[in-house]
Amino acid sequence: MTRRSCAIYATGIVCAHLLIVGIALVVAQVFQTMIHSRLKKEITLTEKSQVFEGWKNPPPPVYMEYYFFNVTNPEVFLAGGKAAVKQVGPYTYREYRPRENVTFLENGTKIYALNPKTFVFVPEKSAGDPEVDIIRTVNIPFVAVMNELNSYSFFLRTVVSMYMNSLGVEIFMNRTVHEILWGFKDPLLTKIHSMKPEVDDHFGLMWKKNGTHEGEFVFHTGEENYMDFGKIDTWNGLRKMSWWSSNQSNMINGTDGAVFHPLISRNELLYIFAADLCRSIHLAYVKDVEVKGIQAFRFAPPSDVLMSPKDNPTNAGFCVPAGDCLGTGVLKVSVCREGAPIVVSFPHFYQADPKYINAVDGLNPNKEEHETYLDLQPTTGVPIRACKRAQLNIILKRISGFPKTKLIHETIFPIMFVNETATIDDESASQMRTMLLIVTLASNFPLLIVGMGIILLFVLIILFCRNRQKKNEVKRIDFTEAFHSFTTAKDDTAYTQVSDKPDEPSETQATQPMRNGSYIAMSPVEAQKC
Repeated sequence: MTRRSCAIYATGIVCAHLLIVGIALVVAQVFQTMIHSRLKKEITLTEKSQVFEGWKNPPPPVYMEYYFFNVTNPEVFLAGGKAAVKQVGPYTYREYRPRENVTFLENGTKIYALNPKTFVFVPEKSAGDPEVDIIRTVNIPFVAVMNELNSYSFFLRTVVSMYMNSLGVEIFMNRTVHEILWGFKDPLLTKIHSMKPEVDDHFGLMWKKNGTHEGEFVFHTGEENYMDFGKIDTWNGLRKMSWWSSNQSNMINGTDGAVFHPLISRNELLYIFAADLCRSIHLAYVKDVEVKGIQAFRFAPPSDVLMSPKDNPTNAGFCVPAGDCLGTGVLKVSVCREGAPIVVSFPHFYQADPKYINAVDGLNPNKEEHETYLDLQPTTGVPIRACKRAQLNIILKRISGFPKTKLIHETIFPIMFVNETATIDDESASQMRTMLLIVTLASNFPLLIVGMGIILLFVLIILFCRNRQKKNEVKRIDFTEAFHSFTTAKDDTAYTQVSDKPDEPSETQATQPMRNGSYIAMSPVEAQKC
């Protein structure tokens, strides 16, 4: 066997083995299963895991952008007209949110933690100075007191209204951004505080929220089931709330939005418990995106999250008391805001009933600026980019006994909205890309084997064709040499004429040597002797 033939046979054997082994591994998904099993074990909230430190001290910077709706025509609104507002902001704060008092429970299957949040103003990312800029907005303490007295007698409401007038308290107030956010001593609340010490004499949308936490959380570590990674077990010792009117609405579902289980699919719904919204919400897959070179799935709340119970009966449980429901796109959270007529929505009433948008001039909802979404890396479940947007509103309506409200039309009045953003930092993004490259190569190793087998198959075909061509060339050369030898022999051979007459020996024949062609002239007898 020639060297060329040996090379062909060896290439064929190796090619066959690579293809068989590679296809078998692809079909059985051996490497992919091994990688997924490793991810399920590694991505847990344990001290040895790689994700624990990032969960405890999140490296990506979180920014809170506050936008306010400045009322431009309060007199027109109080006279029965439509209110007009102008968006002012952003006023940006850097949010620091390390987890404290971290304690493992139940043999490491659960973990306890507090999550205090601290805010620091960032002037270079802001539109103005919060301690200087004045905002005209609804006087929330005034409206809250009116709403509280709505169930009392008309006489009491009238007396309180006269007392408010003597204090100079109006439906709208002028305050700095800093005061509205972080608190000021309110004259009305001060009077109430003197009679009821449990009532705070200060008011602010973020009053006592700088440096404090939203409650005590216990999370699943994911040790028992990777699908439970980061899920909330209890909040303030509760596994469900008691504010809403149905068991389903009171459920505490999902994570706190910081982490999600690995191996996320496009078909699943992700749940988040938002303490500031007093409820859990779900997010659905929207599209594939890329953030800093990392492929991610975008999840966002679908329109049915805040849909009217008429269109989505499962939301009927958020009507308190039962049957007292608002329309699509808004959620009344008075039950967890000390009875104040507070309503939450997406900014500019995005995805809400048009009647709420048209009730106030100056609103322009759009998806790009007002949608809440999460961009998650599906293999690890790590949020790559997050944008949480929520708007705070208050219900303004006529209340008998308060003459200042007699002409106004009931309106869900926008106060402000917040845009909470976070994007993975460059260092973490680089580490993520490296890790994903390793995971991709390891998962696709069987495909590499199949690819090498296909390449060797092409090499085998080329070698076989060239070997076939070489053999054909050798055959042509042998035939040419044979033909050349034959023609040369023919030129050297003499033939005698065949005749019926007996030939007599001539002198020429006697003297010349016998040649091959002379056998033709032999007599039968002479031929037999030979």
